Amino acid sequence: MKSLQEQMAVIRRGAVEVLVEAELEEKLKKSIASGVPLKIKAGFDPTAPDLHLGHTVLIQKLKQFQDLGHEVNFLIGDFTAMIGDPTGKSETRKSLTREEVLQNAETYKEQVFKILDPEKTKVVFNSAWMGEKSASDLIALASRYTVARMLERDDFHKRFTGQQPIAIHEFLYPLVQGYDSVALQADVELGGTDQKFNLLVGRELQKQEGQAPQSVVTMPLLEGLDGVNKMSKSLGNYIGITEPPKEIYGKIMSTSDELMVRYYELLSDVDLAELQRIKDGVAGKAGGAHPMESKKALAQEMVARFYDRDAAQQAEQDFVQQFKQKEVPDDIPVFSLPDDQPIWICRLLTDAGLTASNGEARRLVKQGGVRLAGEKVTDADLEVSPAGEVVLQAGKRRFARVIFG
Repeated sequence: MKSLQEQMAVIRRGAVEVLVEAELEEKLKKSIASGVPLKIKAGFDPTAPDLHLGHTVLIQKLKQFQDLGHEVNFLIGDFTAMIGDPTGKSETRKSLTREEVLQNAETYKEQVFKILDPEKTKVVFNSAWMGEKSASDLIALASRYTVARMLERDDFHKRFTGQQPIAIHEFLYPLVQGYDSVALQADVELGGTDQKFNLLVGRELQKQEGQAPQSVVTMPLLEGLDGVNKMSKSLGNYIGITEPPKEIYGKIMSTSDELMVRYYELLSDVDLAELQRIKDGVAGKAGGAHPMESKKALAQEMVARFYDRDAAQQAEQDFVQQFKQKEVPDDIPVFSLPDDQPIWICRLLTDAGLTASNGEARRLVKQGGVRLAGEKVTDADLEVSPAGEVVLQAGKRRFARVIFG
């Protein structure tokens, strides 16, 4: 195992808070002395079938703990997903069916092992213990926390003061998440900054059970391609880990230098010394890495992680052809339409698969990111007249050849 100082440097990388740091250092000292790894836990509710890079921030931190020699427990919240995480929500979430949860969970397992070592990862489902609980057990668990304490949560407090409904079952979510730490006897739990209340509930329940309270490491919510808002599919600022290699590569190359550094810190496997070289390069310091070379290396790393090295090299070649030579790719998809009536530009973008929704398409037009036959589209209400064959472009990387008739 690495020394205490080396381990803490890795753990602090990109983290917002380490609670309580002195406790974690004591746990690490004992682990180093005994050779017994710490139990690290992070929970993921399989509420959607696919992940983007924002979801992988916690998985990357799990990998760092794994590389330090600790036991990683990747907890799939198949029980909590059926409750619905109220974190950050202004209204009660729709609960998923058991079938939806299990289907999404299988996809999660396939995707996370592109980062974690499957031989060293324990995949656990919280239904394994929560599914055995009786109604009286849940009532006993509910007695552990007061309504007043629950209303200290920012989202619950806002909904309560705003006279918006809070369903009783939503109060169970942080309790069940906290009990997961009891069931696993977790030494450390990871979570986003928005999960801090739930993580601290885990500490409290462990104390009540006579266990040493887990240390908590909170990670930031990853900014999307706009560099401002949290990465989100609904905002169209995301990089999906199942997107084609050239999409992943091109999107990373479109980031600002400052955002690139952020992605390196939270997503990359480069060591701390190389990370500092990259930071120095962006800051213009002597001896720093060239920002453009760093960006290309990051794009290569991400594509290779989710595909392979050959795919990463091909994505770079595609990028050079498309952007350095200003060429339209040869293999763009073809979208056919009847030639009997005009079509709204936003609907055309969405139907052609270049945007996820008409709303995203409208935003892209307003941002100047749409071209039709090489000309920038400035009117989000444009009706496109049938015109034989035309190239439609969304952003810098997405193309479709539209054929009318």
